[in-house]
Amino acid sequence: EMYLVVADVRHYKQFLPFCTKSIILERQPKEIKANLEIGFPPIVENYTSTVTLNRPNLVRAICKDGRLFNFLETTWRFSPGLQSNPKSCIIDFYIKFEFKSAFHSQLASMFFDRLVHQMEKAFINEAKRRYGKESLPSHELS
Repeated sequence: EMYLVVADVRHYKQFLPFCTKSIILERQPKEIKANLEIGFPPIVENYTSTVTLNRPNLVRAICKDGRLFNFLETTWRFSPGLQSNPKSCIIDFYIKFEFKSAFHSQLASMFFDRLVHQMEKAFINEAKRRYGKESLPSHELS
């Protein structure tokens, strides 16, 4: 179920903080191209990502264009959770990016941890809205 939420890029604008637009430009069975608009007032920027979908294990988005990033790569890996709870899963989230401007880099460094936490919470809350209560409370593993 978490895979389905993360792979549903078209609806990001409805539940992700700071995402004001999410449009699918091209769709293939295992890959989509999406245009996203993110707004951190007073900054609003657009970028296009190529999103690889490998159901139910992986969602990877790579942005190589746009005015905001030199590159942006996010990877979500999903693996089975507890054997006693088939609806549980382990999520590994990885993000790698480099802003084009020093200003954006400094701004992001001040808010990065908070932003990632808000995004994580938004995905979990969207899964709850779609599928009901968590089968297990979420935990951060080191």
